[in-house]
Amino acid sequence: MTAPAPVSFDPSAVKLGVTPTLWWNDDFPLIDIGVSFEQCISEMAFAGFEGCSIGHKYPKDPATLVAALSLRGLEVSEPWTSTYFTSVDMEQATLEAFAQTLQFIKALGGTEMVVAELGGSAHPLPVAVFANAATFSDAQWTALCSGMNKIGGIAKSEGMRLSYHHHMGTGVMTRAQTDRFMDGTDPELVHLCLDTGHIAFAGDDPLDLAKAYATRIGHVHLKDVRPEVVAEVKGQNLSFQEAIEAGVFTVPGDGGIDFVPILQTLADNGYEGWLVVEAEQDPAKANPLAYALKARAYLREVLGF
Repeated sequence: MTAPAPVSFDPSAVKLGVTPTLWWNDDFPLIDIGVSFEQCISEMAFAGFEGCSIGHKYPKDPATLVAALSLRGLEVSEPWTSTYFTSVDMEQATLEAFAQTLQFIKALGGTEMVVAELGGSAHPLPVAVFANAATFSDAQWTALCSGMNKIGGIAKSEGMRLSYHHHMGTGVMTRAQTDRFMDGTDPELVHLCLDTGHIAFAGDDPLDLAKAYATRIGHVHLKDVRPEVVAEVKGQNLSFQEAIEAGVFTVPGDGGIDFVPILQTLADNGYEGWLVVEAEQDPAKANPLAYALKARAYLREVLGF
């Protein structure tokens, strides 16, 4: 895909990050070819990224992690934080885990919290991801929105920003579900983490979602999809893991999504924050460094920096 004239972003308004899911998978540890933490972050920096999200191989000691990242000129873009507000008797455990992660990210100098509700989610399970995606009752929707407002308030009081990640297999997967979630939460406390790949995989338009919530987007995951693999996932009732192994996701510019109007929509609405490349791939099939370089080259062409 060839990009036209660069998107009119102010380079000082955004930072370009990448997730370690190009190098290994945090949901499915067996999708791994043995790349070390040090090799992963060195390749991130070599590819030209400024930051990264947290992966399961990262050191748990903040000082050790900061030193390793700083040596390579990297910052922390965000954690992944799971919530279980829709599961029975899980609110207190969710709040405690969130508080612990928040303090860890603050110690690393981060300002962003990215969360997703995994109560009843099909995505970690060996089941058809579309047929078994979570559906919430009205009571669960109330619990979810109330819980998100609560942790959004906690984040804001700590000088952090909370963004919600719609995700395949969860109860906030489709555009309609995302709309219900956004309508039910406080825009001052809960922002949207726009994930272009997940919303396209779910069957909805990432550009329309970006336009609808342009002023409420707090974080962005730039992920592409291969439409022919999406069709395979639906036709063969594949699980989320099987979809990843089949190559449903790839880096921006390598799949079926046109990122230029999406990025221009964000620029036109004054988006400031992280643009994070993400592609949950099998590193045995998709060389991580090669795809990181491909993604960065595409963004350089599209953004002009």
